[in-house]
Amino acid sequence: MSKRERYTIDASVFLNGFNANEKGHQDSVRFLDWVRKTTAPVIVPTLLFPEVAATISRVQGDGVLAQRFAATLRKWPQLIVIPLDDPLAQQAVDVAARFHLRGSDAVYIAVAIRFGTTLVTLDQEQRLRAGEVVLSLTPAEALKSVDHI
Repeated sequence: MSKRERYTIDASVFLNGFNANEKGHQDSVRFLDWVRKTTAPVIVPTLLFPEVAATISRVQGDGVLAQRFAATLRKWPQLIVIPLDDPLAQQAVDVAARFHLRGSDAVYIAVAIRFGTTLVTLDQEQRLRAGEVVLSLTPAEALKSVDHI
């Protein structure tokens, strides 16, 4: 890594890495493994945990698995969890209104803006609409942008 990268990783990447049947799964797994090995800071909203748990619980029909996965994410040592306080919520409101985004997508973008991180996501709408205010990459693109990969 030529410079110390900081990332905001959308729930879509964690969920894609979790589900081996999804397109792009291997890229997500490789990116997430790389991030953990490099100890690059990962700055995420608290929203990440209920988002991944809700999706896994709904899709897999397994609430215990959903809770375990969310708990495993919480243990990442380089994870910096940002609470959705009033100022961040207002910034997300502004992003949602300006770029016509879903609320959860706007929260991740607001975190990326506030902390100057690269947003890594598989959500095309999120990437395209907020591209003028944050650098947004897929896991495959993020891997390609790293010097030694």
